[in-house]
Amino acid sequence: MRRSKPTSSSASSRTKPRPPKVASARQLGELQALMAGAIMRPLAPRNRMQKSSAPVAEAIIKPNDRLTSFERLEIYNRQYWFRILDCFYDDYPGLRAVLGDRKFDRLARAYLARYPSESFSLRNLGRRVEGFLRAEPKWTVPHQRLALDMVRIEWANIVAFDEATKPTIHVDDLLGRHPSKVRLALQPYITLLEVRYPVDDLLIAAKQGDDRLRGEASNAVALQHKRARRISFRGLKPQRLYIAVHRMECSVYYKPLIREQFEILRALQRGATIEKACAVLLKRRGSAAKDWPAQVQHWFKEWTSFGWFCHP
Repeated sequence: MRRSKPTSSSASSRTKPRPPKVASARQLGELQALMAGAIMRPLAPRNRMQKSSAPVAEAIIKPNDRLTSFERLEIYNRQYWFRILDCFYDDYPGLRAVLGDRKFDRLARAYLARYPSESFSLRNLGRRVEGFLRAEPKWTVPHQRLALDMVRIEWANIVAFDEATKPTIHVDDLLGRHPSKVRLALQPYITLLEVRYPVDDLLIAAKQGDDRLRGEASNAVALQHKRARRISFRGLKPQRLYIAVHRMECSVYYKPLIREQFEILRALQRGATIEKACAVLLKRRGSAAKDWPAQVQHWFKEWTSFGWFCHP
């Protein structure tokens, strides 16, 4: 029997994805990819699903007596985006305080559209934020440097809370060993930061809302988060600061460092021996600094008491 020429309505139906057959693992994967693509597609204005998702909805979801295919798929699309936006808000309260609600919401949506979740763990959601902001500084104008410092300490905060702990090295483990032969690694959860602003204090202030912050009203918070409390930059001058972000007893701490401490720890983190790492003191203080061995010994005793060192 000859096939009749398709009418306009049947021709238009060809633009819709065909309902995928699920008779193999490959076909199941195709269906899952189609569904995931629609669910993860960025929301349209007013947090609605994009109309371009309608063909997918009609192809894979049946309507019921209350909702159309589009409306049923929209529930999943909205809930996905509300969830990842909510996590992003929770992970970056400091950045939100720097930018304010409106700019932060636009940045969050642009970032998550560019870098959707690719992991079973939402812990990794913001791992590309620093690179994103460096590539597109328009999102943080006019506070690019402060925003970058804040993003770095907030990601370090996530790392400190979530990374593994390796078996620690204690002071007694180093007795009798020559510094030229010993290499110490830092725990995976430790991040060493060189920053221009006191973002450790500012982040604490952003979370707690103390007197250093001022409120700013906004009607652009789509998910009904509490309004961000903007950080006041008045009188805040750039200065070089060094911070170790680490963990003790399941809590995250920000340890201020002087430059020599920072450079010793960074050298150790990069694989230098203790002897080479400590050579920075001779460069900075010169041979006249007769007290440096005792000073270094005190530092290492403190760092080992924190459990910072492990085997490479």
